[in-house]
Amino acid sequence: MTTTSELRNLPSVERVVNADSLAPAVDAHGREMVVELAREALDVARKRVLTGDPAPAGEEIAEAVLSLVANLTAPSPRPVINATGVVIHTNLGRAPLSDAALAAADAVGRGYSDLEIDLGTGRRGSRQAHLQSLLRRITGAEAALAVNNNASALLLGLSALAAGREVIVSRGEAVEIGGGFRIPDVLRQSGCTLVDVGTTNRTYVRDYADAMSDQTGAFLKAHASNFRVEGFTAFVDERDLVALGETSGVPVLHDVGSGALLPTERYGLAHEPTPQESISAGVGLVFFSGDKLLGGPQAGIVVGKRDLVARLERHPLARAVRIDKMSLASLTATLAHYVMGEAETRVPVWRMISTNADNVRCRAEEWRAILAANRVVARVEPARSAIGGGSLPGETLPSWTLTIDPPSDRSPESVLSALREQPTPVIARIEEDAVRLDPRTVLPEQDDDTIQALTAVMAQ
Repeated sequence: MTTTSELRNLPSVERVVNADSLAPAVDAHGREMVVELAREALDVARKRVLTGDPAPAGEEIAEAVLSLVANLTAPSPRPVINATGVVIHTNLGRAPLSDAALAAADAVGRGYSDLEIDLGTGRRGSRQAHLQSLLRRITGAEAALAVNNNASALLLGLSALAAGREVIVSRGEAVEIGGGFRIPDVLRQSGCTLVDVGTTNRTYVRDYADAMSDQTGAFLKAHASNFRVEGFTAFVDERDLVALGETSGVPVLHDVGSGALLPTERYGLAHEPTPQESISAGVGLVFFSGDKLLGGPQAGIVVGKRDLVARLERHPLARAVRIDKMSLASLTATLAHYVMGEAETRVPVWRMISTNADNVRCRAEEWRAILAANRVVARVEPARSAIGGGSLPGETLPSWTLTIDPPSDRSPESVLSALREQPTPVIARIEEDAVRLDPRTVLPEQDDDTIQALTAVMAQ
């Protein structure tokens, strides 16, 4: 049969829309949307015919329309189970929130709130007031500000304090943090001129002093949060840079990155700079993320000297990057965990980091026993969990994984693909041609869904 004849065999839009299988979709979403999707499905079918394929039947096109409806109306992003062992997984949404943080966001999202009203006076208030109080108490800073992410926090800080002037940065700290976010690009966007000093591996305070001029607007330090420079190295301590800046009125800005508010050494990890340390050193402004080691929602946080924070608050860019009410509520609830000394048990990121390897092994053994009862063969093996998310590069925690060898007729990649297709997708990893799932990063309430997914996939 000719291509022209096959094209004539394609059903009309009306015939497709009137198919019995599409009646529920028409009732639920309206005829207009279904007609539009039917045209899209027919366009795809027409292109296939033009490449030599036979014309699909009307019911087949109706099924394609149902798939388009499902894709269009499905919630997104979808919840997944993180069994990779990477605690702060950027591709999976970084830090999961605590129950209190979720409840706080839900409460303000369901109705009205005192976002910008002072309930005592009945007048306009600040959306940041309670948050600022918590951040001052935790970090020891004079003032604080939260915006929508750390990139915008740094952009705001540079724009407010050094636009049209020079910012001195160590060559080893003019880094790309991730997603194409580069310190030199941010400086240019904020209207500053980058003056890099020292070398990639060694910079001294005299390098900053030699580069100073009447055009110097700030010193900027940026923590290399996603890589390490080791060996023959030298970097300037914040206290020395603050001392230099005080002699000429140049503020020191420090991007510490991950927002670690607890000492990482406590958990056998390398030291991660904390905002508290920078504030104690006299740094003017400290910038960090809310959704990494802090364990809250996406946010950029600035703490520091009162006069400098006030300049950021007054800058026109502050409104463009301000934090929304639901992120503000969940961030405030997350910070409250630190004030109450319960972050290790209530903030999921720190609960995962602080979990003993023996406890991880026990969960893996429980999974293995349940799977064995369902005739799925697995074993428990030692492993390492990564921190991830641009935090503590190269640092890992001792852990255990549930390890499954796929049958000879299936590849490890096909098992991972099938796990991702489950009602609640499970994201695992492959090592040495075996599928591995690390319980450390699986929330306890997700154990049943994880077992069900594994049982279904291995039965295929």
